[in-house]
Amino acid sequence: MEAVPRTKPRYSATFDPHAIAEIQRAAATGIYDIRGGGTKRKLPHFDDLLFLGASVSRYPLEGYRERCGTDVVLGTRFASKPIRLKIPVTIAGMSFGSLSGQAKEALGRGATLAGTSTTTGDGGMTEEERGHSDTLVYQYLPSRYGMNLRDLRRADAIEIVVGQGAKPGGGGMLLGQKISPRVAAMRNLPEGIDQRSACRHPDWTGPDDLEIKILELRELTGWEKPIYVKVGASRPYYDTALAVKAGADVVVLDGMQGGTAATQEVFIEHVGIPILAAIRPAVQALQDLGFHRKIQLIVSGGIRTGADVAKALALGADAVSIGTAALIALGDNSPEFEAEYEKLGTAAGAYDDWHEGRDPAGITTQDPALAARLDPVLGGRRLANYLAVLTLEAQAIARACGKSHLHNLEPEDLVALTIEAAAMAQVPLAGTNWIPGKTVGL
Repeated sequence: MEAVPRTKPRYSATFDPHAIAEIQRAAATGIYDIRGGGTKRKLPHFDDLLFLGASVSRYPLEGYRERCGTDVVLGTRFASKPIRLKIPVTIAGMSFGSLSGQAKEALGRGATLAGTSTTTGDGGMTEEERGHSDTLVYQYLPSRYGMNLRDLRRADAIEIVVGQGAKPGGGGMLLGQKISPRVAAMRNLPEGIDQRSACRHPDWTGPDDLEIKILELRELTGWEKPIYVKVGASRPYYDTALAVKAGADVVVLDGMQGGTAATQEVFIEHVGIPILAAIRPAVQALQDLGFHRKIQLIVSGGIRTGADVAKALALGADAVSIGTAALIALGDNSPEFEAEYEKLGTAAGAYDDWHEGRDPAGITTQDPALAARLDPVLGGRRLANYLAVLTLEAQAIARACGKSHLHNLEPEDLVALTIEAAAMAQVPLAGTNWIPGKTVGL
């Protein structure tokens, strides 16, 4: 009798192999999974948008002869010393503790070479980063780890962190193996003990209190420093409007694709909204209040290419911020360390257990031997190269649309490939004039 061929196993769409493995892991350990790296599910993103290059109805700029500006000024509302950057791509806050000292130095070096800013992150200001950053933003977080008046005054701007895109409403984690003597001293913590950052500020609970806090910080810094307010994307219209009311010079909006040092996977995958869905409501809030381009909007969460940069600016942002991409530029997830990633049970390009402190690339670790693998000078050059490419790509797109400055890009330069992206970005579905929820007809 002829053998009947076996069919390939069919997994449930609901209980797929990953879901099954997670249930089994939870049942075996009794703890939730912690990781970094941002959401891994597929979400509507900038790839779902396309630019309409110039043709008969628009006149392009010649790339080798006609200038396309990239500069941006941040904090023009109240600060006497606003931030002036050569490019609209900044480095997001990532803490010393989460990252090695060498990585923080490399970020400062790369940002300075490119003419942009870097940000301290939780845990305070390191001398490596301050010493190599022409423009350094000091993050003021709920934990208050490492916060002191001297460093507030040494910074070029202050960013009050209300939330992050990967975990809006939740605090971060730094496991004990990364609480080195230096990290412990900076954060006033015991060595080797797991640390969880608070999810909210201890001395204010709402926008009226935030206004008081902003005024306090302005007084402490002589009204020189721009004050940013960073929120995780969840209710972008109202959060932006309330940040404006509280007196922010700059609003930073972080979508759920944003990476994080470590938090529960359930946060990363199920809390917050994509940055594509958050930009237009935030811009609308600024427009309704008469502050668009007067109060600057920085967006972050999954920025990878110059096309992403250009699309974010076309939707109304003034600048973008990168975190995960910056770490990759430094050398994280490099194929050079593939054998070591395999020993950790992962692979180059998929490694996200940054909280464990075993990063073979020496970036997300406090292990002296691993951290020594990262040359901060070379890392800085790699980051500067990457930032240069992002800028050149964005300029090429802007010129193709006939724009002499990246900030001249606008929503009418864009169309969407999917109904979801058209609705979120509030631009027409390609080949139509239909914006779901806004217009009727084709």
